[in-house]
Amino acid sequence: MTLTRTSRGLGPLLLVGAGGSAFAYREFSLARLSAHPVILADSAPPDWARSYLAHHIAADLTDPESTAAAVKAHAAQHHVAGVVAYMEHHVVLAAELAHLLTLPGSSPASMAAARDKAQSRRLFAEHGVPSARSLQAVDADEAVAHAETLGYPVVVKPRGLAGSAGVVRADNAAQTRAAFTRASVETVLDLDQYAVPGVLVEEYLSGPEISAETVVLGPGETRIVAVTRKQLGPQPTFQEYGHTVDARDDLLHDPALANVVAAAAEALDITLGVLHVELRLTADGPRIIEVNARVGGDLIPLLVHAATGIDLLRVAAALATGATPDLQPRRQRAAAIRFAYPTVTGTIEQLSVPDTIVRRAHTERYVWTRQVGDQVSAPPHASISDRLAHWVVLGSDAADCDLRADLVARHLTASISGPVTTTSCAR
Repeated sequence: MTLTRTSRGLGPLLLVGAGGSAFAYREFSLARLSAHPVILADSAPPDWARSYLAHHIAADLTDPESTAAAVKAHAAQHHVAGVVAYMEHHVVLAAELAHLLTLPGSSPASMAAARDKAQSRRLFAEHGVPSARSLQAVDADEAVAHAETLGYPVVVKPRGLAGSAGVVRADNAAQTRAAFTRASVETVLDLDQYAVPGVLVEEYLSGPEISAETVVLGPGETRIVAVTRKQLGPQPTFQEYGHTVDARDDLLHDPALANVVAAAAEALDITLGVLHVELRLTADGPRIIEVNARVGGDLIPLLVHAATGIDLLRVAAALATGATPDLQPRRQRAAAIRFAYPTVTGTIEQLSVPDTIVRRAHTERYVWTRQVGDQVSAPPHASISDRLAHWVVLGSDAADCDLRADLVARHLTASISGPVTTTSCAR
């Protein structure tokens, strides 16, 4: 299916998966990629994506063989300069397609290792990368046994999901059993269709959580271009309530952080691409939570661009097409995003925020992600799908962003009738 967007002089870019209805978070990424003519491989282009596309290849992304055949047929008739994916679901398939078309990219095996948290932990241990001790459990009894071996508290998590779905702290045997059950059944954005099944019991890492937005320019060439400070919600879950990027963050010059991130990429044999590397800053130094072989979600690329001027999507496109990316910072400010979660489980009856608050010059955007009539779950049962809204603010530094983001939060009103039973984030 041919769409209307025309070339801007850059080589056509194959995007694997647009992100379905998650346009509130994904449209920014697709818009930045559309400096290239974008060829979307997906079952159908969502309405919000159509204006950014040059072509659509109808493909069932849960069927790699049929997708590869469709892409190969297209490439036999049309030039494809590179392959990218910004959805966690599709990083392995994108690597396989790049390999099929002999285009730049890390190996499919390295992408599969990043997607599989058990394999990642094994490789980190083998290469001496500071991480968390981790054991796979086949049932609740084994989960309890592993927790007792590691020592409480522990973290119980699905082996192949993302977005903190099903990730729960457990402080005793009863909590471990409940956490195992949750991790066994929970999903988010249908990611379970693309994930290695299983449940891990891991050492709990104490300390602030960050992510290092990282560019791998080639084997052994790893650069951290931004640091994202994370605001987590109340435990026992680890939902992210916000992110802040400050172009002057001291961690950008921390050799220990740089060494750990580089070692993690090398352990997974990732040789090219943009990574979203999550870490805890423990008393013993930075330790890896996980390596995501893609740009960060939650509009983190927007924060990085607003704070530093570095465009992570265009960096990814440049690497995928064999070009040299622009990593030169052009701004020295900060940007932050915050998320509103429901305080009770039930049906949304009212959502409001004053225009005078969201129309201020430093508020880059305010987006409702749920609407009146929706059923939502409150923490600790909430997932990212239950977020009511998000907003992005700009400031001179992180403290400035905190003040401005908090001002918006204080004026947000959400009326929810409850309680009701909902399955909005679990299967």
